[in-house]
Amino acid sequence: MSPYLLLGFLIAGVLYAFVPSGFYRHHLSRPGAWSVIKAALIGVPLPLCSCGVLPTAVSLRRNGASRGASTSFLIATPQTGIDSIAATYSLLGPAFAIIRPVAALVTAFIGGMLVNRSETTSEAEEEMEVDTIDAPASDSFGAKVRDALRYGYVDMIQNIGKWLIIGLIIAAAITVFVPDGFFTFFADYPLLSMLAVVIVAVPMYVCSTGSIPIALSLMLKGLSPGAAFVLLMAGPAANFASIIIVGKSLGRKSAAIYLGTIVIGAIAIGMCIDYLMPRDWFTMPAVAGHDCCHLNVGLFSGICSVVLVALLINALIRRYKPNKSKNMEKAEMTFIVKGMTCGHCKAMVEKNLSKLDGVESVSVDLTSGETKIMGTPDEKQVREVIDDLGFKME
Repeated sequence: MSPYLLLGFLIAGVLYAFVPSGFYRHHLSRPGAWSVIKAALIGVPLPLCSCGVLPTAVSLRRNGASRGASTSFLIATPQTGIDSIAATYSLLGPAFAIIRPVAALVTAFIGGMLVNRSETTSEAEEEMEVDTIDAPASDSFGAKVRDALRYGYVDMIQNIGKWLIIGLIIAAAITVFVPDGFFTFFADYPLLSMLAVVIVAVPMYVCSTGSIPIALSLMLKGLSPGAAFVLLMAGPAANFASIIIVGKSLGRKSAAIYLGTIVIGAIAIGMCIDYLMPRDWFTMPAVAGHDCCHLNVGLFSGICSVVLVALLINALIRRYKPNKSKNMEKAEMTFIVKGMTCGHCKAMVEKNLSKLDGVESVSVDLTSGETKIMGTPDEKQVREVIDDLGFKME
């Protein structure tokens, strides 16, 4: 997976550094089907996990995006991304790599349109606080390249590195400890196997990239490609935290549609894979023609693996290294923000708090949640921003 992951992280950085900061808000703020479609198209390549997408979607909603567009973005974004599409191709083959983004687009559109249709007139016409301030952009090409490399190979790996490692460990444990052919029991009951996968996948958190080796290991033990796809789709797209935040930000009805679209869509597409598509489309290139216990690793892949491990170690050190900014030693407001799980959450808190009147600078330590503000902001406004983003302020 390493060469494809490194390529995906690079493309993610390019998207971050070279796409204008107001682009996404501009195209999601209009009501109707077109904004729902654009939300799905924008969300599919973005390498945001299901925790990182939450504050982003909440911010989009606060900036005027419709409920349907916000829901579409929430469904499409965590299911896949540039990095996971490349990694899916490397381990599971082109069929899975094509079906994942297509499924994300279809389910996101359906979910977004259902949410739009479920809105009452008063909900559709409610006024939203529009935020027109964009983060400052780097002027020079060289600065943008540095931003792209930093985001792709530092921030992104900080965000999903832990979940990628967990996914690989789970995959290794399945490969070693689950007997060969264990899931052949479900061969005659594909729907039952998919329901079992949903029950396990929805409460479990796994990112779109970390789910790939788990799906591969389960297929090697006899799980059908359709059931493995349910894991690839439902695992990254839904978990208890996202359901709670969606319910709070978009309403219980929207949260029910959000979860139902993901679960029903995953099972429906999984059934199509098992019953309507040729099985040889889902022959895994990572093990085709090889003994799965004696894979040959080329020099280039080996070098990429060493580079990836070094980047993971660097991200781990940076993530848990205490934030000791000298400029924030005399902060005028210090509090703890609970619920942040990745760099996207941290960046969203810093960005939104920095726009409040009286705020000079903001510093957030992701590990402890300690947040320091220089300036004289209104504490009530600070608390409202934290609550709107789906976090807790202490």
